[in-house]
Amino acid sequence: MRALLDRWLVLVVLVAAWEAAARSAGDVYFPPPSTIAERMRRLWFSGPASHLFLTGEATGNILPSLGRMAVALAISAAAGVALGMALGRSPRAHAYLNPVFEFARSIPPPTLVPLLMALFTLGTPMQIASIVLSALWPVLINTADGARTVDEQQIQTARVFRLTAAQRLRLVIFPAALPKIFAGLRLSLSLSLILMVFAELLPGTDNGIGFELTDAQSRSDLPTVWAVIVLLGILGYLLNAALTALERRVLAWHFAARRLPG
Repeated sequence: MRALLDRWLVLVVLVAAWEAAARSAGDVYFPPPSTIAERMRRLWFSGPASHLFLTGEATGNILPSLGRMAVALAISAAAGVALGMALGRSPRAHAYLNPVFEFARSIPPPTLVPLLMALFTLGTPMQIASIVLSALWPVLINTADGARTVDEQQIQTARVFRLTAAQRLRLVIFPAALPKIFAGLRLSLSLSLILMVFAELLPGTDNGIGFELTDAQSRSDLPTVWAVIVLLGILGYLLNAALTALERRVLAWHFAARRLPG
């Protein structure tokens, strides 16, 4: 109970203060949290129990957004780990390609929109591509750094036991790089959520959380605008918590080793 209070007390106090201040001010631009929560319930969570209480608005906007984000994050993770391993274990590849990667990752995603519109059809393919082009870099760079900094004694020990290059990669290098890979994944997850909304503001979008946000703005529906903002915060928290739980499970050996004395 103490741990629960320590974690949520500040948030509860802030929400209560927001509620009191918003009701006192009566400003239409800053509705109280109770109004926002009621709009969220009515928009997305007032459906039948057979549909897990999700409304048609939720299945038509939230689920497509999460689906696009999941696909883009999976592509970013797979490509980032593969390229990062190659880049980290090959000094020559790192020397040749690192300047190119540094240049590419420095380009702001919005400036790539005209190029994406020329390369992809409007809609889901372009939205996924716009997320991948930015979410890829944290995974790639952290994987390369993790693969490059593997303890050389571990590599030499693996050679003594006559492990092949593929076995060394699978049994030594990849596990040693996993902590930094997960660090990159956490950054990519945050970027993916932001870029998911941005991608759904582009032309050719007819569903998604970003589409619902712009639609509410065009109608001056401020409670819905705030409901979408709060929903994005909740989704970010839940997704990060899920990834952290997965990291703790996969890297249980790593955290246990760090707790050992000496």
